[in-house]
Amino acid sequence: MTTKETIELFDKHVIANYGRLPRVIVKGEGCYLYDADGNKILDMFPGWAVSGIGHCHPRVVEALRRQAGELLHIDNTFYSEPQGRLAALLSERAFGGKCFFCNSGAEANEAALKLARLYTAEGKYRFITAEGSFHGRTFATVTATAQTKYHEGFLPLLPGFTYVPYNDVAALESAFSDEVAAVMVEPIQGEGGINVATAEYLRAIRQLCDRNGALMILDEVQTGIGRTGKWFAYQHFDVEPDIITMAKALGGGVAIGAMMAKTEIAAALVPGKHASTFGGNCLACAAGIAVIEAIEQDGLLENAAQMGAYAREKILELKHKHPVIDSVRGIGLMIGIQLTGPGKDIVDKCLDKGLRINCTNNTVLRFMPAMITDKSRIDQAIEILDGVLSESE
Repeated sequence: MTTKETIELFDKHVIANYGRLPRVIVKGEGCYLYDADGNKILDMFPGWAVSGIGHCHPRVVEALRRQAGELLHIDNTFYSEPQGRLAALLSERAFGGKCFFCNSGAEANEAALKLARLYTAEGKYRFITAEGSFHGRTFATVTATAQTKYHEGFLPLLPGFTYVPYNDVAALESAFSDEVAAVMVEPIQGEGGINVATAEYLRAIRQLCDRNGALMILDEVQTGIGRTGKWFAYQHFDVEPDIITMAKALGGGVAIGAMMAKTEIAAALVPGKHASTFGGNCLACAAGIAVIEAIEQDGLLENAAQMGAYAREKILELKHKHPVIDSVRGIGLMIGIQLTGPGKDIVDKCLDKGLRINCTNNTVLRFMPAMITDKSRIDQAIEILDGVLSESE
């Protein structure tokens, strides 16, 4: 089908709840996308951070082929080896917790909120989240998302959620009471603009939760599975959460989400309290195992740290040339470029020249390449962005 024919098909049959770019993508390979018109695109925001080890990574493709020929899906009243193996691999790379598998980050966060209510004392029903956060699109997780633009059209939201400014310890302390079941926070806010938590802030959450019998939930849906140069972003800080959630990069392009909780907390999630029909299916878990093996065997944690430092260095050089760049922030390959004005036109012009980046929160460019990236691809991306900024000025 031509680009025009595919777009017409969407216009007729697909609900228009996404603002789509006028491109039909037909192939992904490593750090590149290819559209139906034969254009090659350097992807520095692969799949909304889903393709963390690149598009169609050979290890993931082979694992999917092998698993598809054996068993695609089995209901969770049976045991399956891939789910058990993936849970063990994740537990060993985090804090030794137990896993619940689902299909997305929103589902993982939903499970975390329910588990916090189940585990904590009776009467604890409130949650504290941070302004600028993004936790998902279900009713509980959109309520947890402290951005009013995501609430429009869905009021009234669920009761029991309190929002505080990100990195504001005093506001956090003021919001606490005996009714708080948990604090849910992103160690680096993704949709909110690549805002990095301070060590003081995360330590304060830990101490306040311990003092008040509440749980510390870290939403690692965007930051998890190596993007920051460690398996999970919390490992950059001297703090350990009670629950972490993950999704996006975990499946290498296959839909999967997971919640990990400390063993004693996980025990509260007994049969009948929560479930997911497709959660932890064999195909998704086989992909997750392949992702972890690829990251370890190919040294991608180290590469993410090194390439992240290199990319920030190059972007800071652009900052000296272009006044529109106000600041640069992030950890590893999760980088935000704060602009002094809107970034949509810059993103669109970059795509026209063969570079895919993203703009969030209106004025923040997100630069989040796959962990397999190298200096030559970063240089290529910086050259295109430099040219677009020069033209815009």
